[in-house]
Amino acid sequence: MQHSVSRRSFLASSALTLALAGTVPPVFAADGKVLRRGTGPAPDTLDPGKAELHNSSLVIYDLYEGLLTPGPDGEPKAGAAENWEVSPDGKTYIFHLRANGKWSDGSAVTAGDFVYAWRRLADPKTASPYGYFVWVLENGADVSAGRKPLEALGVTALDDRTLKVSLKEPAAYFLGQLSHQSLSPVKPGPEGAKPISNGAYQLAEMIPQTHYKLVRNPHYYDAAAVKIDTVYHFVTENLDTELKRFRAGELDTTYNLPVTQVNWARTEAKDAYTPTPTYSTFYLAFNLTHEPWKSNPKLRAALSLAIDREVITEKVMNGDLLPAYSFTPSGKVAGYEPPQPEWRAKTQADRNAMAKKLFAEAGYGPGGKVLPEIEILHSTSENSKRIMVAVSAMWKQVLGVQTQLNNQEFRVVASIGNQKSYKDVIYYGWVGDFPDPINFLKLLRSDVEQQNLSAYKNPAYDQKLDEANASLDPARRAALLGEAERMYQADFPVAPIIHNNRRRLVSPKVKGWQPTPLDQNPSRWLDIG
Repeated sequence: MQHSVSRRSFLASSALTLALAGTVPPVFAADGKVLRRGTGPAPDTLDPGKAELHNSSLVIYDLYEGLLTPGPDGEPKAGAAENWEVSPDGKTYIFHLRANGKWSDGSAVTAGDFVYAWRRLADPKTASPYGYFVWVLENGADVSAGRKPLEALGVTALDDRTLKVSLKEPAAYFLGQLSHQSLSPVKPGPEGAKPISNGAYQLAEMIPQTHYKLVRNPHYYDAAAVKIDTVYHFVTENLDTELKRFRAGELDTTYNLPVTQVNWARTEAKDAYTPTPTYSTFYLAFNLTHEPWKSNPKLRAALSLAIDREVITEKVMNGDLLPAYSFTPSGKVAGYEPPQPEWRAKTQADRNAMAKKLFAEAGYGPGGKVLPEIEILHSTSENSKRIMVAVSAMWKQVLGVQTQLNNQEFRVVASIGNQKSYKDVIYYGWVGDFPDPINFLKLLRSDVEQQNLSAYKNPAYDQKLDEANASLDPARRAALLGEAERMYQADFPVAPIIHNNRRRLVSPKVKGWQPTPLDQNPSRWLDIG
C-alpha cells in the first residue's frame, strides 16, 4: 500500500482544547486507576515525526509504539513487530507485524503505515529534527536532501504485515534506534481531530500549557495487561511549583527537583526520592555561524577550560551529578569508553592558567581586545539558571569576561538553537535516544542541520563517523568513534559541563517504576495502588 505524504496535523487543535476550569482536573469514578505524572516544561508537539523534546517523548511513548518499544527497564523490546530476521550481511531486515496490532480507531496497523511514516520523516518538507534517523536506510541521505524521490527510501511493505528495510551499510545501533519515537507509525486524520494512536493509550483531552489526559486504548494488542486506566501528564515550567503539587498530593511523580530541595528530599522524602543517572550531557554550544566564535577555537577553548565542573557538580548542584569532559557520556555503553581530553588530568588552577594563556593567544585580555559581553541563552529552569550563574562568575573571575543571561521556555530555547539564531552561547541538555555513542556524535555532523546546535563542520570528523559505522568489527568501530571524539575535542565547538542525574520524586503508590538511562518509563508498565 502506498501513501502520499500529507501535511495534516497530528496534533489535536481547538477541537481538543477546553477552557481551563482549574489547575487540577477532578477525578471521577469512571476514570478508574489514575496516574498523575509531572512532565516538566510544555512539549513542543505530540507528532512523533516532529517532536524533539524529552518532555514530549514522555507523552508520545504512551500514545505510539514503533517496531520496537522501550521496555520496563528502558531496553528496546518487541513492539508493533513481534519478530524479525536480519540478513547475513546485516543490511536487510524483515519485520513481521502483530496480527492483532490496531490503531485507536480499531483499524489494523499495517506495514504501509510504517512506510508512510518513515517517508514523511525523510521528506525535507516535514523539516523533522530527527530526519537524519533515516540516513542509515538505503538512499536515506539523498531522499532527506531532496535529491531522490520519497519512493527511493529503503523501506517497503511486502504485504500488510511484512516490512522490508534495506540499509546502505550494516549498523550495529539500528535495532536500538527503532524504539525511538520518530520511527513510530503515524496515520493521518481530519484536520483538528484527535490523533489516531497505536500505543497503550489514546488522547482524550489536551489543554496546552496545563495537561494531557490519556485513556486506555481498548484496541491495543496488549490492553488486558495495561493496569492504569487514565494518565494525566501535567505541564509545570517551574520546579518549585511542581514540587508543591507533589507534596499536596496532586502529582504522583515529578519531572525534576529544584536543587535547593535535594537535601530535603534525601532526608524527608526518602521513600519517594528516585534519582536517575541518565545517558545525558548538558553543555554549552558556541554559535559557529557568528564571530568571534566561528574562527577562534582558542577563545572557545579558553572559556571551556575556565569552567570548574567539579565545583558545579558538588557545590552548585549538590552532588549526585558527574562532571562532563566528553560530549558522549562515560560508563554507559558496553564496549565503548569516550576518550578524555588531556587537560582533564590537570588541577583547576592549571586549567585556569591554560585558559588565560589561550585567551591571550586568541587576542583578548590584558594588552589585547576587550571581548564584548557574551549572551548565554538557557531555559527558565532554576537548575539551569544556577549553573549558568556559576559559569558566568567563573568566566568573570578567571578571564574578566562579562555575560548576560537570557532565559526562555525550554521549547523556545530548543527552537532558537535549531535555527542557530542565538547570539553567542546556548546551554542545552541531550538525553540519549538509544544506547550508542553515535547518538551523541551525530549531533556534531556537518550535515545535521537542526540538532547540531553549534553548526560545527568538520569533513574529516564526518568521514570518521561514516568509516566507524561501516565497520562490522565492534572493537574497530569503537576505536574509530574514539578518534572522532578527539577531533571535536580539539576544536571545542561545545563545552560539556555535566552528565545529569534526574532527581525526582515518585510516590510509593506507583509500582514498577525503574530508573533507566534514557529516562523513559512508559505508563504501560506501571501500576498504582
